[in-house]
Amino acid sequence: MAQKMVTIYTDDLTGEESSEATTHTFSLDGVQYEIDLGHDTYDQMLQAFGPFIKAARKTGRTRTTRKAAVVAEDTAAIRAWAKEAGYEISNRGRVPGEVREAYAKAH
Repeated sequence: MAQKMVTIYTDDLTGEESSEATTHTFSLDGVQYEIDLGHDTYDQMLQAFGPFIKAARKTGRTRTTRKAAVVAEDTAAIRAWAKEAGYEISNRGRVPGEVREAYAKAH
């Protein structure tokens, strides 16, 4: 028996399928958020945040642990580590929770 697995990326804002959707993280009032957006909706988010980002002070990146999961992370670094550790992981979309936890335990 053969199996074919299909991954469909969708833009979280529009709900539309997008081969270009990527995961973006941001934080507000101490709560970390993650959203998958295509290029157009990501540009919309940047335009909306733009005036606030220009007026804000950078505080750097922080790492917080929650049940051994890294909350504020560099998803590119997690993906690279996961591939080296033998995990099958896509180049786009959300990073699975078990991969995040394994990354947090390894670091």
